[in-house]
Order: sequence, then C-alpha cells, then structure tokens
Amino acid sequence: MFEPESPTTSGRSTPFHDFETDQQLEDNSTDSESVQNDDLNVDKYPFMKPCPYANDVQALEELEACDYTQRITYEMACSGQTKRRVRIYADGIYDLFHQGHARQLMQAKNLFPNVYLLVGVCSTELTLKMKGRTVMNGLERYEAVRHCRYVDEVVANAPWTLTDEFLKEHKIDFVAHDDIPYSGAGGVGDIYAHLKERGMFVATERTPGVSTSDIVARIVKDYDLFVRRNLARGYTAKELNVSFLSEKKFRLQNKIDELKNRGRRVKVDLLTRWEAKSRDLMKAFLQAFGRERLFSIWRESKGKIMSAWGSNTSLAEESYIDSDQDDSEDEYMDAMSDSGSLKEVHAAAADNANNSSRSSSLPDVGPEHF
Repeated sequence: MFEPESPTTSGRSTPFHDFETDQQLEDNSTDSESVQNDDLNVDKYPFMKPCPYANDVQALEELEACDYTQRITYEMACSGQTKRRVRIYADGIYDLFHQGHARQLMQAKNLFPNVYLLVGVCSTELTLKMKGRTVMNGLERYEAVRHCRYVDEVVANAPWTLTDEFLKEHKIDFVAHDDIPYSGAGGVGDIYAHLKERGMFVATERTPGVSTSDIVARIVKDYDLFVRRNLARGYTAKELNVSFLSEKKFRLQNKIDELKNRGRRVKVDLLTRWEAKSRDLMKAFLQAFGRERLFSIWRESKGKIMSAWGSNTSLAEESYIDSDQDDSEDEYMDAMSDSGSLKEVHAAAADNANNSSRSSSLPDVGPEHF
C-alpha cells in the first residue's frame, strides 16, 4: 500500500501534501486510497510498474549515482558518447492527460540516445494561482503522468519557475518544452529564457488540434447532454451543481428520449418480424415454385402439349388419305365413262352372268355317261 510521507528538507513534497490542499480548495471527497489501487498489488505486474516519485528510494538511488560534476553539452548528448544518462526535465499541469501530453513526453524521452526523463507536475494551489482552476486534482494528475511509459520519474508539487537551486537539486542537464514563450508571474516574460541563453533548453513540438482547453470547451459546448447523461447514470443534481428546475427539465428530456428510443425499438422489432416472415414466405414459395419445380412443371406441360399435338397430326393425316382415295375413285369412274369402256365392262359383266345361269341349269354329266 502507498504510504504518504512528509515533505523532505530538500523541498520536494509528496503527492499527499498536495492532495490535502486539493481537498481544501475543491472540497473533493475522493479517497486517496481508492485513487491508488494500482499501488496495492504492484507485485502482480513485475514488468509494468508506474515510475517512482522523486522522493522514492529508486529515484534517490538514481540521483546519487549521477555524477553531476561531468556536465553534458548538447553536442555530447546528441553523439551518445556520455558516461551517464542525460537527465531531461519536462514540466506542466497535465490536466485531463491526453495524447498531446503523451506526445510531448515521448519527444522529450527521444531527444538523445540515453535519456532519464523527469516530469514535474505543478500543484493545484499553484496552478489555481498562476493559471486557473483544474478539472483533476493534484494526485490524479500525478498518477496520470507516472503511468505514462516514457516517464522515468515524477516530481510532485513542481515550481512554476526553475531556479538554479532546483536544477542542481535534481541534477538536470536540459529542460524540454515547446518553444512558445511561457509567461511567469504577472503574465510577463518567458520563464525558460535564462535556460535558452545557457543552452539548457531543448524544444519539443505541440500537437495541433488537441489541448486541455479544447477538451473543456467541448464539455461546455455540450453541457446539457453531459448533465443529462450523468443524471441518467445516477448522479444527483447537487453533485452536478444543477438547480431544481434544471434537473426536472433534464429528467423530462431524458424521459422523452427514452420513449422515442422505445418507439424506435418497437418499430425495428416489427420490421425484423416482418422481414423474418417475408423470408419464410419466400422460402415456401421457392420450395413450391423453385427452379427445379418450375422445370418439372415445364417438362410435364411440354409432354402434354407434344402428346396432344401428335394426336391431332395423326387424325389430319388419316382424313387426308381417305379423301385422296375417294378422289381417285371418282376420277377413275369419270375416265372410264368418257372412253366408252364402261359400257363394255357392263356388257362383259352381263355375259358372265348369263353363262353362269346356263351352266347352272345343265344336268351334271359324269364320266360314267361316257
């Protein structure tokens, strides 16, 4: 478990001291033990631990091992031919820690081949005095920074202006910050000007399009939506600093939206059912009149049509043959009558008939009569 310590004689303060100030200024009810749950079981994560604070044993051992009498110039640091790690210090508020902060610290860590990165985080009291109110309290901002993988050490309750005593105390070789002049007390001057003159300043680039002020502006722009969301999640109007009438208005809006969403869900459910029913009907139709079934019907119909067509053709051929025979007989009789042979035929037929009658009237004469 994380045990807060009292401020050291060197002027480095612990997060606990700043957290008490935050509680006084902001009436923050956050439990310091609940904020530091990661510190309760750090043995579970032997390879991924948060970096130490400046007054932790690990940081103090690193500080003692640094031979600050060997001053490192910019050229020496760039060459990588140094006998010790280059100690670079970056400072800021780091409120609502975002990718712009992480990218700045990444640049500071990669300025030289062998860097030990110290990050100073200003207290809430100092920030409120010099810049304005923060969203996160001091301990939350310290913890956010010390869990960034580029950071080797966190200096809590960091000063606004870097003095020579502070630089020597932490054995700082270079200070990293963006090159935009940063004002000191009274809003005038550049707090990094003396470091730039001494060659102890290295510039990093700001990430365009993202800043803590931009994030706060988004929240303010959609204030009603965020309040309604948090009310729906169980926050009270007092916790959100919302008046009684505003609370009722927001809750009414939430209820209307809930009814609208319910109506949409019912509509979607009906459409889903209709679609499922349509699929079933289409499936049944395809089973009854699908491709194979249609081909089967076509084959059956085609067979019937061809059979009927064949019967009609046979009947037509038979009637045609009969009519041909009748016509031939008529033509033959006409030809015979025209040539006069018809009379001869009739006469021959009559002679044959008479001969037959005479032969039938003669007695039978057998061989015995001769």
